[in-house]
Amino acid sequence: MTRRPVTIAYIGGGSLNWATKLMADLAHDTALAAHVRLYDIDHAAAERNARIGTRFAEVSKGTPAVYRAVPSLQDALTGADVVVVSILPGEFDDMAHDVDIPARYGIKQAVGDTVGPGGFVRALRSIPMMLPIAEAIRDHAPKAWVCNLTNPMSVLTAAMYHAFPGIRLWGECHEVTKLRHQVAWIANQQAGAQHHSHRDVQVNVLGINHFTFVDAIGLDGRDMLPAYRAFADQHGNSGWSPRAVDPGDEHDLYFMDRSRVKFDMYRRFGIPAAAGDRHLAEFVPQAEYLDTAQDWDFALTPVSYRIRDRTEKRARASALAAGEGAPHADRSDEALVDQIKGLMGLGDFVSNVNLPNRGQMDGLPMGTIVETNALFSSLGVTPLVAGRLPDALHDIVRDHAARQTDLLAAVVENRWDDLFGLFRTDPLVAPLPTDTARLMFHEMVQATSHHLPRDLLREAS
Repeated sequence: MTRRPVTIAYIGGGSLNWATKLMADLAHDTALAAHVRLYDIDHAAAERNARIGTRFAEVSKGTPAVYRAVPSLQDALTGADVVVVSILPGEFDDMAHDVDIPARYGIKQAVGDTVGPGGFVRALRSIPMMLPIAEAIRDHAPKAWVCNLTNPMSVLTAAMYHAFPGIRLWGECHEVTKLRHQVAWIANQQAGAQHHSHRDVQVNVLGINHFTFVDAIGLDGRDMLPAYRAFADQHGNSGWSPRAVDPGDEHDLYFMDRSRVKFDMYRRFGIPAAAGDRHLAEFVPQAEYLDTAQDWDFALTPVSYRIRDRTEKRARASALAAGEGAPHADRSDEALVDQIKGLMGLGDFVSNVNLPNRGQMDGLPMGTIVETNALFSSLGVTPLVAGRLPDALHDIVRDHAARQTDLLAAVVENRWDDLFGLFRTDPLVAPLPTDTARLMFHEMVQATSHHLPRDLLREAS
């Protein structure tokens, strides 16, 4: 059987998370013959991942992928069919400031990477990092398909379109998968057997990244929305997870989704929420969920845990690169390889992605980055009409989407005075007195100033 060759440029190729998921998925796949170029400002990390990729290639079910660490962005991009952008905007110390400084002012954040004060300042330092990447794609791989995995997803996807309007880019997020897993579990319980996986579940997605909802659910030709409604009503007060949460496991503690927030939003708005509780809670005023996170069965993830987890992942990665342990060609929950196959003409594929609004979501300005379904085919990435959210949710989404759009414009135009005004209107910041909010904003900016462009800082002074 002839395999479809594809050259993938991975920007952030020293990744300890998404890169190895891609390696496992390519090892599981039998349709592609991939050449993966790994580029990272930490070249040693990219070289380590190239060695890990070679180990995954050894257990491939199809044509083994070839991995190579390259020294420059141009080397990665030239001739690439697909570009994956997966970078960390700054260091975990920066993310700690994003979370810890607002906490001293009484603002709680479960994640702090999308909206709220943490997401806002993360965008300030990451937009200038993403713009030159998009410009390099314009110069060296203008026809490549580009997948952005980096948060804050909406703002950074828009930033890349701003730098290169002709970019063939989508933003990829797996949060909706959580709801699809729930629906597959419901169907399997009804059948009394494990007939279905989340890949069998179809949903119509509406929203913006990390604040997504679905108004239609299908499986095997059946309307699963009534069954999901009954499921949410049954577990609304107790929560639900596919297995028992291990109280001694930090990952379970911080990342196991009990869905109490999802179920409550369904009851409030009449439409199932798709993203995880930790993200959903940050889009609404703090008093609704974050103040009583423990009562809603979710945790505020401390950056100290992320740092410990990174240390452990580095140790495992180093061991794997050195030939220890055994890589497995196990398929992950990620959709990227299926999306690539769709674009390469190996079967159409539908999944939720972040794209500029071209009419797929009613009531939001054209060009606003929205998250809906899109069709991946040899014709490209085609957004599918999603419709409109209920009015109460539409108003929340419109407010956040407008702030994200205006934030990008203020950064690229060096309009510092507009930035605080936008920061001030976020639902988590709005309850603070103006003078207090201004102090917090300047403290956060100073903490990340080494990542901000000089022109922006000059405007601030």
